[in-house]
Amino acid sequence: MNDETAGDAMGAETSDPGAAPVDEIVVVPTELELVTAERDQFKDIALRLQADFENYRKRAVATQADEIDRASGKVAESLLAVLDACEAAFAHGVEGVEPIWSQLMGAMHKQGLEAMDLVEKPFDPAHSEAVLHEPATDETSGPVVSEVLRTGYRWKGKVLRPAMVKVRG
Repeated sequence: MNDETAGDAMGAETSDPGAAPVDEIVVVPTELELVTAERDQFKDIALRLQADFENYRKRAVATQADEIDRASGKVAESLLAVLDACEAAFAHGVEGVEPIWSQLMGAMHKQGLEAMDLVEKPFDPAHSEAVLHEPATDETSGPVVSEVLRTGYRWKGKVLRPAMVKVRG
């Protein structure tokens, strides 16, 4: 190789902007930026999918718990007739009913059933149905439950069956 050819080769490497070594230096940062942007985009997508899945999982667990509560509430509601029969038998003095009735009430109470105690409390149509009315004996601020004719029940805090009551006032 002669000096002219060597000089041209050296000059081509340093002065020619379209030469391969210069393009590689310019292209590598551009490709790196594209790859980094693409990685960030995929990372954002993955984070959104993870959050969406976590929200879905929470909704599914809540829906399942609601369905279980609703199904067990229907079982409890179907047993209310048995509780009413035991309560009526106990009120009429039938012997041997009280232990069964209390065991059934105890088991149902552990699962979330509670009898509403409404006597001498203000009448609330969300908790009871007024089937009889009697005049007030004194000046009261509003209607008051004077007698419960059929017990009302709550299931896990929600009214399962409103009570049938006699209201004074």
